[in-house]
Amino acid sequence: MRPEILNPLFGETQSLKGVGKALAKPLEKLRLTRVKDLLYHQPSHWMRRKRVDELDEIDVGETIIVEVTPVDYRSGGPRSPLRVHATDKVGNFISLTYFGRNTGWPKKLLPLGEPKIISGKLERYGDELQMVHPDQVLEPNQVNEIALVEPIYPLSDGLGNTRMRQLIDQTIELAPELPEWIEPSQLATKKWKAWRESAVSLHRVEGEDASERLAYDEIFANQLAFMLVRASNRSKKGVPIRGDGKLRDQLQLPFELTGAQKRCISEIESDLAQAAPMLRLLQGDVGSGKTLVALMALLNAVEAGHQAALLAPTEILARQHFESLQKLLTGMPVNLAILTGRDKGKMRESTLMGLADGSIDILIGTHAIFQEKVQYRNLAVAVIDEQHKFGVSQRLMLTQKAALTPHLLAMTATPIPRTLTLSQYGEMDVSRIDELPPGRQAIETRVISDGRLAEVVDGLERHIAGSGQAYWVCPLVEESEKSDLAAAEERAATLRSRFGDQVGLVHGRMKGPEKDAVMERFQSNQIKILVATTVIEVGVDVPNASLMVIEAADRFGLAQLHQLRGRVGRGSAKSNCLLLRGEALSETARARLTLMRETNDGFRIAEEDLRLRGAGELLGTRQSGEAGFRVASPEQVQEFIGPATDDARLLLDRDGGLDSPRGQAARLALYLFERDWGVSLLRSG
Repeated sequence: MRPEILNPLFGETQSLKGVGKALAKPLEKLRLTRVKDLLYHQPSHWMRRKRVDELDEIDVGETIIVEVTPVDYRSGGPRSPLRVHATDKVGNFISLTYFGRNTGWPKKLLPLGEPKIISGKLERYGDELQMVHPDQVLEPNQVNEIALVEPIYPLSDGLGNTRMRQLIDQTIELAPELPEWIEPSQLATKKWKAWRESAVSLHRVEGEDASERLAYDEIFANQLAFMLVRASNRSKKGVPIRGDGKLRDQLQLPFELTGAQKRCISEIESDLAQAAPMLRLLQGDVGSGKTLVALMALLNAVEAGHQAALLAPTEILARQHFESLQKLLTGMPVNLAILTGRDKGKMRESTLMGLADGSIDILIGTHAIFQEKVQYRNLAVAVIDEQHKFGVSQRLMLTQKAALTPHLLAMTATPIPRTLTLSQYGEMDVSRIDELPPGRQAIETRVISDGRLAEVVDGLERHIAGSGQAYWVCPLVEESEKSDLAAAEERAATLRSRFGDQVGLVHGRMKGPEKDAVMERFQSNQIKILVATTVIEVGVDVPNASLMVIEAADRFGLAQLHQLRGRVGRGSAKSNCLLLRGEALSETARARLTLMRETNDGFRIAEEDLRLRGAGELLGTRQSGEAGFRVASPEQVQEFIGPATDDARLLLDRDGGLDSPRGQAARLALYLFERDWGVSLLRSG
């Protein structure tokens, strides 16, 4: 249960004074739904105002505070701006310009002949001085109410900066004094203030880098929670597994295992043989053969008389795994089953009975495989594919499906730099497949201006005329624009006007059966062109598809581009990836697309992307489950991950753990940053 002292911070923002339904919407858009979200909502920059007695051209470009008197209203028509002509104390002229149809409220705000204090950016418009939409209009005796230095926050339509400041002031009043959880020498070295004082400074003191301390808190809580998971796992009893190899020896593989695969299999087998449950991450680039390594772990469990399960984030991926493993296990005495949310009635009941009585050896499925009604006879090994799609708490639900804690192997194809693995998977040992199977063809990647779209479509026609198939991925779009679904539907309609029913469309909002039907038609070559959102990032294996077109590629993260590109290059035909880009590219975007063209090595891409633009998109790959880092910037994660990890280790190994005075304070940090699954593990352990 969350400590009572933190409850005010977890109250809904709608409980704050002045927040009704109208204001709740822009707050929700900014993910500011709780008081603590507002407390940690950092200013994007600070506005500095200059107080002047007279208007002067020397101040053009500055934000000024000055007293003026309105003398005239001018408007050229219903679509023209309203210009309030005004003069300062010595008669210097300024035009206060307001855009919009409602011209009544500026006139009420600035009645003719009445002096007002205004604040805003001074500009030149022709031969005149101008101020567009002054940010403050007050009475002369209120001049001291305008801050000379003001924090400016990220905003949303319907929520202005003044209102945001008022809300944050309310949250500061609700923030309690909290005991210190940072190791004293670390605190002294950095000269950081206490938690509450830092939270206040974040919003009230320009240049005070209070965000450093607050970011460190979040990273510390993250690493401490991971260490608690690791310690809890080591204290639990698992089942030592030593299969006899009879099933693995029967596998008829079309190729020799790579050295990296053999090394990873050996590391996993060593873990499985221990009584302490395995907790290991298997990293491997697209097409490196992770699934085969995982299959060896699954079969090891079956050889030893136990059950195993493989969890996938989507139904498409679950069925893909089921079909590929069925082919590899053909003729072998292994009962393989699948369970997804779509499976109902007698088929579902039969699967549940098979799990309960032990007749099903390996279960493949989505979240459905760890629901309450799903009971295993003796689950000993669990594999989670695309680990970043699941939170730690979701994974723990799966490990609770057995009397003894099952061994767990998590897999990810998302390239992660070594320096960031600790912040995302700090509770796990890591195995890495760093070479591709022999014969795997490199994908030729080209970057093409979207001004040549017609040429790309002509090339697409030639490609499918030669019996090829292609993916066409539509762009991620900004919130202010149409949705990515609308973009995909529009592109599909355009391509259908030329290619007819050879074009299919899949997106994340389609129901499972509908989506599967389109995918089956694509896999069976009935559909030649598959238009999609990023739903095809994982879980699609169509060897005949050898062309990938990614529209507006400069809007995607490098890791995601690499994942999408990995959907081709799976057959014998030469594969190509076309990255369509906009005309206006930043130097960083240009460098990133150039990198995609130069290499197919996902780990190099990840490291270079980290160097080029920081870890933002790499740390953002956890698309569901835990929210990742909300307070700490990617750069701060890189800077503080080492010290925070050492600090957490000192707490557990030297300072008495969570039962010590510092440990009791650290419990508050775990709850504050919603890593309290670490506390619950300790309690259950």
